[in-house]
Amino acid sequence: VHPNVSQGCQGGCATCSDYNGCLSCKPRLFFVLERIGMKQIGVCLSSCPSGYYGTRYPDINKCAKCKADCDTCFTRNFCTKCKSGFYLYSGKCLEKCPDGLEANNHTMECTSIVHCEISEWSPWSPCTKKGKTCGFKRGNEVRVREIIQHPSARGNPCPATSESRKCIVQRKRCQKEGKGKKNREEKRKKSNKDESKETRQESKGRAARRQNREQRENNNKMQPKKRKAPNKEQDLAPVDTAH
Repeated sequence: VHPNVSQGCQGGCATCSDYNGCLSCKPRLFFVLERIGMKQIGVCLSSCPSGYYGTRYPDINKCAKCKADCDTCFTRNFCTKCKSGFYLYSGKCLEKCPDGLEANNHTMECTSIVHCEISEWSPWSPCTKKGKTCGFKRGNEVRVREIIQHPSARGNPCPATSESRKCIVQRKRCQKEGKGKKNREEKRKKSNKDESKETRQESKGRAARRQNREQRENNNKMQPKKRKAPNKEQDLAPVDTAH
C-alpha cells in the first residue's frame, strides 16, 4: 500500500488519502469527486447529488455528471428535471416546446394543449322582471351551462356560460307579500271556529235532549196511578118490581 493511502477511513471510504480524500468506497456506495477551489476531493455517498446520475460496476460505483441543461437525470441522455429556462420533454431539456405542445411554467415541462369543454345548455328559466314573476307583461328568461374542462394557456377559451332573451307572459297581479298567508290563516281560524261552534251546538242539543228525557222520566214516577172508572151500565142494573 502506498504510504499516503490509509485503511482506517471515515465517511464510507474503503481506502483514502490525506490529500485526495476517498479513493474507493464501501459496497453499495457511490464514489464522486467534489471540487473545492482548484482541488478535487473524493467522497462516498449513498445516492448521487443533484446534477449527477449513478452507474454501478463490479469494481466500483460512480456518480457521473448530467448534461449541462439537466438538473437531475436518470442517465446522461435522459433528464428528469431541467435547469431554469429549459422545459422537459421526453427526457430532454428544450428551450422551446415542439408544435402541438405548450410550456408549463409551473412544472417546467412541455404538455399537451387543453381546450375548453362545456356542458349542454340548461332549460330556460321562468320569465322574470326585477326578480318577480308577476305584475308585468315583458320580462327576461335565462339559461346557463357549466365549464367541464378549463383550457390551458394556448387552448381554445371558453364561450359564454349564460344567455338571456326577452319573453312575454300573461299579465297577472302580484299577490301582496304576506296577504296570501294571512288569508290562509284567517280561513283556517274561521274553519276552526265554525267547527268549534258546530261542536258546541251539537253538545248543547244532546244535553238538552238528555235533560228532557230525564225530566219526563221523573214526572212519570211522581204522578199517582189513576183508578179505573166504574162501569155505569153494571151499577144501574134493572130493579125487580114484581113485588
